[in-house]
Amino acid sequence: MKVRLHHEGVNVIIITLITFIIVNVALYCLIGVRPVSVIVTIVSLAVFAVVLNFFRFPKRNFAGQYTPQVVVSSVDGRVVALEEVYEDEILHDNAIQLSVFMSPFNVHANWVPMQGEVTYVKHHSGRYMAANLPKSSTDNERSTIVINTTGGDKVVVRQIAGALARRIVTYVEPGDKVNITDFIGFIKFGSRVDIFLPTDSEILVKLGDRTWGGETQIARLPR
Repeated sequence: MKVRLHHEGVNVIIITLITFIIVNVALYCLIGVRPVSVIVTIVSLAVFAVVLNFFRFPKRNFAGQYTPQVVVSSVDGRVVALEEVYEDEILHDNAIQLSVFMSPFNVHANWVPMQGEVTYVKHHSGRYMAANLPKSSTDNERSTIVINTTGGDKVVVRQIAGALARRIVTYVEPGDKVNITDFIGFIKFGSRVDIFLPTDSEILVKLGDRTWGGETQIARLPR
């Protein structure tokens, strides 16, 4: 699998690298090769490796039979919520909430989960509580996207910031025609994505399952 670095991480990677170079060079010039300077170098390399890992951007291909009914996971992570709820922001009706939580070690690119047309995008300010908590879906900073499917269903996708996340990026705009090879956005440093599906959708995952964005089929739409 080919792995690249996501463009959202370019500035962070450059700043981190320059900062570590300055700190380590200055430290070696001041005290030379000492246990402290060696430890700082090791820690710097480890942190830089974590940053590179966070912004990795693998190329993904859906291996199944693709139809307009297919719903794939938007993100890498684990299913932390799967239940019928009342969605009050857009649908004002019952829907199946399927939530995938990303740790800081997951890929954080967000894929479009199904084919359709984007009809609504709105950013909401909010808190930064842990993204695996149920209240984060409505209380945290988030971005809500509505996709009208080719079968006439309305699906809500919600990017949610977490305790470490401080920036949600949403690429799609109302009027965009999208499918599962497109990207919906990016969330930095740990978060989750909720998808609200029609109640008669066929769910193909369960709580605790791991998912891979753009690859793992999580549901089939009813129409």
